Formats: sequence, C-alpha cells, structure tokens
Amino acid sequence: MAQIREIKKRRTAVGTIQRITKTMQMIATAKFTAALQRAKATRPYTDKIRQLVSEVASSSPDADDILLRGPSEQTGRHLVLVISSDRGMCGAYNAHILRTSMQLIDELRGKGEVVVEGSGKKAFGFFKFAHIDLAESMTIGDKPQFDQVAAIADRYIEDFRSGSFDAIHVGYMRYESNSKQVPEMMQLLPMKIESDDTEDTGEGSLYEFSPSSDEILSELLPRAVKTSLFQAFNDAVVSEQVMRMVAMKAATDNASELGRILNRDYNRARQTKITTELTEIVSGAAALE
Repeated sequence: MAQIREIKKRRTAVGTIQRITKTMQMIATAKFTAALQRAKATRPYTDKIRQLVSEVASSSPDADDILLRGPSEQTGRHLVLVISSDRGMCGAYNAHILRTSMQLIDELRGKGEVVVEGSGKKAFGFFKFAHIDLAESMTIGDKPQFDQVAAIADRYIEDFRSGSFDAIHVGYMRYESNSKQVPEMMQLLPMKIESDDTEDTGEGSLYEFSPSSDEILSELLPRAVKTSLFQAFNDAVVSEQVMRMVAMKAATDNASELGRILNRDYNRARQTKITTELTEIVSGAAALE
C-alpha cells in the first residue's frame, strides 16, 4: 500500500512538472517569434551600415579615425561586456557564452588589465562566484530598446576616444538558425573592417567624396557601433528564447516518458495488491472448509 501511495505522489508531481514545462515552452515559443522578427528587421540595416563604413574606409586610404585605427598610445587596458540571460531554464546558453568569455578574459589578462561588465543576472552570479568584480551591471530584458543600448555605446565610444581602453569586446550568443547558435566575442572597438575582395588595380580611389571621407566616417562610425551592439543584444535574446524552447520541449518529453513509466508501475503494483488480497481471501475460505 505504501508503494502505491508513493507512486501516486510521484505521478502527480511529474504531471505537474509536465504542465509547467509545456507552458514555459509555449511562452518561449511566443517570445522567440517576436524576438526573431525584431532581429531580422534590424539585421539588414546593421549589415548595410557596416558595408558603407568598409567602402568609405577602403576607398579613402587617408581616412583616419580613432574608432577604426584605435588609440595611438596603448594603455594595456581592455573592456569586455558579457551578455547573459536574466533567467535560467535555457539549456547550455549561459554556460557556452560565459565559458567563451572567460577564455578571452584569461587571454587578455596576459596583455594587461581587463575591465569586465555584465548584462543579465546569470553573468552577475557567475562573476561573483569567480571573484571577478563587475565594473558595470546592467539589465536590458527581453525587448532591447535602441535608446538604452545607444547610451551604452555612447559611453564606450567616449571611453575609447579618451584612450581609456585599447579595445572593447562584446561576448554574446550569435543566432544563425533554430538549430545553431554560436557564442561569439565581437570586437566592437576599434571596428574591424571587412576586406574587399576586389583586386587593387593601382588606379586609386573609385569614389570622390563630398563632404570628405573623414566627415562621412565621423558620422557613420558611431552609428555602426550602436547598431552592431544593438544587433548583438537582439541576437542574444533570440538565442536565449530558442534554446529555452528546445530545453523545455525536451523536459516535457522526458516528463511524459517518466509519467508513462510511473503509470505502468502503478498498474502493476495495484494488480499485485489485488492479486494478493484475492489469494488471502481464497486461502482463508479454503482453511474454513
């Protein structure tokens, strides 16, 4: 009897867990769909503005901006922003990005001082456990706002222009597809320019800029930094939700399978109990004859 009660309690608990994980899966699916739409909407603008920066910089060898070339005097200081989630239940999302970030931090420590900033409660807890003090802690949430991210980018640009840091890196989970999310350490500043595949014909610049290329870059570069950081936050949210969706689906399937096993064990225990009681009744009746 005690075994049957124990199985019933476990079966009830598993059923409750299954309903919770199923609900969390549905919520994550809805959030993923909305986040994916936002990320897809901002991706073309981000790619295009970086392409414009690349074209202007490569077509004008004299173009010189600290956001491209970096500070003239190296200070040996680097800043790393790690974007994590506020909540768990998202598989290996936080483990991947935090492990990749720590690899970069350890590498940069060999070159000088590393200043670490974190976004998301999971980053706060991880770096506290690792005895690494965060210079700045921020929470962006599931719906990053451009104004909020632009303020962070403006602070980074100001610090970089003043020579406080040699480079600024951002660790986040880049979304490629529903089945592939890649932890990436993006060098936000100085901005890396994609190489042009066209061969150098020696004919000089193909463009004549008005206003000058320096003026154009001074306008484009801060925008490119802001949009790149905003895209990183958007990609991080999409990756978090898709990994939570997959994790909750797996948990729901596991709970369903465990529930099936418990139902089988319950039926067997109940059948055994009934058989035992019938045997006792028959044995008692036979003893009275």
